[in-house]
Amino acid sequence: MNWGIEMRKTIDAVALGELLIDFPVYGKSEQGNLLMEACPGGAVCNAMAILAKLGRKTAFIGKVGDDGFGHLLEKTLSDCGIDNSALKKDPHVHTTLAIVQTLAGGDRDFSFYRKPGADIMLTEDEVDYELIKQSKIFYFGTLSMTDLPVRNALFKAIEVAKEAGCMLCFDPNLREPLWDNLEDAKKYMRYGFEQCDVLKISDNEVEFVTGKDIDTGIIEIIETYEIPLTLLTLGKAGSRAYYRGIKAEQCGFSVQTVDTTGAGDTFFGAAIDRLIEKGFFPYRTKNLTASDNAYGYDMEKEIEKEIDEESLKEILRFANAAAALITTRKGALRSMPDLQEIYRCF
Repeated sequence: MNWGIEMRKTIDAVALGELLIDFPVYGKSEQGNLLMEACPGGAVCNAMAILAKLGRKTAFIGKVGDDGFGHLLEKTLSDCGIDNSALKKDPHVHTTLAIVQTLAGGDRDFSFYRKPGADIMLTEDEVDYELIKQSKIFYFGTLSMTDLPVRNALFKAIEVAKEAGCMLCFDPNLREPLWDNLEDAKKYMRYGFEQCDVLKISDNEVEFVTGKDIDTGIIEIIETYEIPLTLLTLGKAGSRAYYRGIKAEQCGFSVQTVDTTGAGDTFFGAAIDRLIEKGFFPYRTKNLTASDNAYGYDMEKEIEKEIDEESLKEILRFANAAAALITTRKGALRSMPDLQEIYRCF
């Protein structure tokens, strides 16, 4: 795709959101105490990690505590090849933590230590908007919509991203314990639907926000919000893609699952990598008028390549494989598969 300002768009993807420490439970000690591992994580950052592992240039905007965990996360971003120049450290509020326990059947229970946590303390004036303007893709979720001041920081960042001609990618990543009111969760999920060019949503999130079965609910979301490309994850069953009347579906991969944390993030990041590889950027055309574009060039001529069902299936298969592989490892951010591993999974 001809960006028209290739020298200005120097970053493939930037994310704004949560960066935290996940503590998955892996058993018990000889004394009967729970054993946990401090795993760097955070949904939006996990997606940047798989993109970086696949050779894309990524950056992260967020806040951690000026504490041991925050310093660990700062180093982890660097180790994973993610630009951490926009990471802020709060001297008064500790890094956000999450205890993750796997339930029977594979579902997970999250206990968050975030009242407050450093990630929600990011303010509008702390966001590096120039970094966003340099990026082709802006990635966000709802965890930065639960509280102020980070909610306002995200909303301002989305405005800047749209003006700069970024493709907006949204993953609701619903975590019910973080919302004081679940109606607010639905409200802000719908806000994300209105803004995004590409949506990744899980089967349970479809049912949550629409109150309808998956097949009915996903079509209602796509048609109501006119989302160009929607990716639906179905757990072990695989995934679907919906693009302007085309529907594609791919089954999942059978693996020995150890930890499902970050599987959806890995799926979406891997899918975005394939979109970049194919030069496929499904924008909302109404966001790309010259008057709204901060750079003033005519993107109406370069809206998107057309893509067919077979190409969508290729994207899904690649993303399914990456997501399956991450579940065979502990943690997510430091455990991303590389290109060769993903293709060997085929």
